[in-house]
Amino acid sequence: MPTPPPTGPLVTRDTIATQLRLLGVETGEILLVHSSLSSLGWVCGGPVAVVQGLLDAVGREGTIVVPTQTGDLSDPALWANPPVPEEWWERIRATMPAYDPLVTPSRGVGVIPETVRTWPGALRSAHPQTSFAALGPRAAEILDDHATDCRLGERSPLARLERLGARVLLLGAGYGSCTSFHLAEYRIPSPLVAVGRPAPGGGWETVTEVSITSERFDELGYDFERDRAVVRGKAGAAEVRLFPVADAVAYAERWLALHRSREDEIPAPPGSGDPAPARPGRGTRT
Repeated sequence: MPTPPPTGPLVTRDTIATQLRLLGVETGEILLVHSSLSSLGWVCGGPVAVVQGLLDAVGREGTIVVPTQTGDLSDPALWANPPVPEEWWERIRATMPAYDPLVTPSRGVGVIPETVRTWPGALRSAHPQTSFAALGPRAAEILDDHATDCRLGERSPLARLERLGARVLLLGAGYGSCTSFHLAEYRIPSPLVAVGRPAPGGGWETVTEVSITSERFDELGYDFERDRAVVRGKAGAAEVRLFPVADAVAYAERWLALHRSREDEIPAPPGSGDPAPARPGRGTRT
């Protein structure tokens, strides 16, 4: 049976750049981009064209930032999709390659961030589980000194993006992907957890971190959009939302304190992380 033709719309580099500018993306600005390639339609050039369109939209003086997380560099006892046999756990901990910002691939954030990560001139931050990559003249300013015991808090690129007046671009992605909301978790009472991961010099290490979870972020985003100015539109077939990082963080601080108290949570045991990382199947094109 022949493969049916794509339904479109046909999306090109120029489509993305033009539609983002019409929505208000400005030359020279900083964008924190959360994206889904499959939501756009049939993209001529795939993720490469999307990155080119993003760079065209912000111009030579602009900077784009993407999450390049590596949740698989974590305790195998917590893996759920799929789990691995318990008798493998110690061997996995002993042999798992440590994070290397130059070669460790991102996982679970889609093909567009991975394309940015490998782009000529891209920089990447130092956190072994929640790194960001960036392209543009302010990349180093945003990414340098990402503390390895601060996933998404005051010593992470998120806090710098907030101070620099960056905006979030949800390009076919929902509020569940909005990392800016996590910065608010560091500013309200939140439990601490022990997070296990491969150590830079070999072996295994455990660090104490603020517990983070995207639970109820979709509800938070719905209320945020109802109460604050969020630019909405389309790029190709994708729903697009555009708003300041600072607005999202400030709103989330109040919302989470009222709607999602976590002070009474029991900390996870040593060697674990929060939330439990899944291991996404390979070949997913999002």
